[in-house]
Amino acid sequence: MTKTSKKFVIDTSLFVNPNVRGDFGTDAPSAVMGFLKKASKMKNVEFFMPASVIHELKNFAGGAACDELELVVRKRSPNMHAMYMPAAVFYNFVEDVRVRINKGLRLAEEFAKDNRPDNDMKLAKLRDKYRDSMRTGILDSKEDFELVLLAKELDATLVSADEGVLNFANDLGCEWINASKFGALLKRKSTGK
Repeated sequence: MTKTSKKFVIDTSLFVNPNVRGDFGTDAPSAVMGFLKKASKMKNVEFFMPASVIHELKNFAGGAACDELELVVRKRSPNMHAMYMPAAVFYNFVEDVRVRINKGLRLAEEFAKDNRPDNDMKLAKLRDKYRDSMRTGILDSKEDFELVLLAKELDATLVSADEGVLNFANDLGCEWINASKFGALLKRKSTGK
């Protein structure tokens, strides 16, 4: 009887987030190569990434590192036409978006009422506050959505440091691990501890 393999769906945050990639490398390309060194030694473990996420990673890590990655990480997109999700997940998502839009509107109104002359500084402050209120903690890209769907489809553990991705995965009942702990987990698994 063969042992069932453990499946992981990997997010780019494992390689590009400076607070996470330290177990693998100092920058995105070296983090990809460090991950490959550890992952290639793993037995009974499969790694997956949607094609869109690998394409996204190429912007940060370069084509050469991602070409190497594709030798260990299986490129697979979720079957979007066959997946069904609970309406409650989308109901909550739509409500979250509505609340965030209202926050963004209030920030824009606050900016419009501010008559101080330093527009560049005000714009930078508005941009930071707007990004924080609109994008932090929410699923905000099709690549992120594909990660969660693939993890759900494969019954795999999602590896990400993106709060929005992890929140959505949790809502769908996906197993997940914060990417900041993944390097230590791989190290323990490879040494058998």
